[in-house]
Amino acid sequence: MNLKKSASVNNDAAAYRRNQLKSKSFLLILFAMLIVAILLSLRAGSYKTPTLELIKGIFGHAADSKINLVVRSNRLPRICTAIVAGAGLGITGCVLQAILRNPLASSSTLGVSQGASFGAAFAIIVLQMGSASGLGTMAIPLCAFIGSVSVALVILGLSRFRQVSPEGIILAGVAISFMFTGGTTLMQYFADEIQLNTLVFWTFGSLGNTDWGDVGRMAAMVLFASLYFMLKRWDFNALLSGEETAISLGIHVRRLTLINMVLCCLTSSMIVSYIGLINFIGLVAPHVVRLVVGNNHVYLLPGSAIAGALLLLLGDLLARVAISPAILPIGAITSILGGPLFLYLLFKGGKHSADG
Repeated sequence: MNLKKSASVNNDAAAYRRNQLKSKSFLLILFAMLIVAILLSLRAGSYKTPTLELIKGIFGHAADSKINLVVRSNRLPRICTAIVAGAGLGITGCVLQAILRNPLASSSTLGVSQGASFGAAFAIIVLQMGSASGLGTMAIPLCAFIGSVSVALVILGLSRFRQVSPEGIILAGVAISFMFTGGTTLMQYFADEIQLNTLVFWTFGSLGNTDWGDVGRMAAMVLFASLYFMLKRWDFNALLSGEETAISLGIHVRRLTLINMVLCCLTSSMIVSYIGLINFIGLVAPHVVRLVVGNNHVYLLPGSAIAGALLLLLGDLLARVAISPAILPIGAITSILGGPLFLYLLFKGGKHSADG
């Protein structure tokens, strides 16, 4: 009997080591793909130049001063925006799916993005803050942030005071999305042509309107949230076995849910307020990684961040080269690519929980 138990333990340990090796290898492959995507994005554009010169241009050492200007003032901020925003949306989607134990949870399905759209519409149409003015460039992201945070507060209130189930929170998010979408549409009815153009351009989503200050603020928020999420990775793993098991291990489940939901909503709302509506990254990225590494958040969290950055960067690359020199709206690209997966999850995987 002891020999059988020893053999079973050895087999389990060997399987665990194989899974670790597979997960680490997959993360390295994702990171390598991200590096390749960065190099491809550096090359994309009407100003053609060798890759080595572009890399030198990052540090301002290219032979042609125009290359330094193009890389450091145009292409590099866009690439950094895609990496930071994609990583933030990917890792927050992963955490939301873990704490709500629902594979359909993300900032777009909870209504956070729609709240940001309502806030932007309010700034553009009601406050008449056009993006052409310096005040407008600050007011639109600020109002978008307030709109998205208001959705987060409603969801938190439902979770905290009404004891709504994880499934109910997703349904509440869908209902809130419809409400804010209706409010945005109503404001558009009273808008003039210039205001409509400004709002439509914002809702398309864009990675080209951020400066280094915007990238820095987003990066600080994403880094802070990501570090906190990684500290709680074992708590997320415990939730996979059910709330009762997590409580028996000494985890304060309600506090864990509230704090992490606040961080997720703040992070995603800040990202959306700067780059506009980018749907499905937070939904798609965790599921792509989960197919390989499983539900171990030690690898799922960083993998979701890398996959989110890679997906958004590839989406932006496609938007830039599809009908160059015109640039397609990145929000439309991510929606077209993410929509089929959302439908698959809804009809095939929606009945399974996030710990599936």
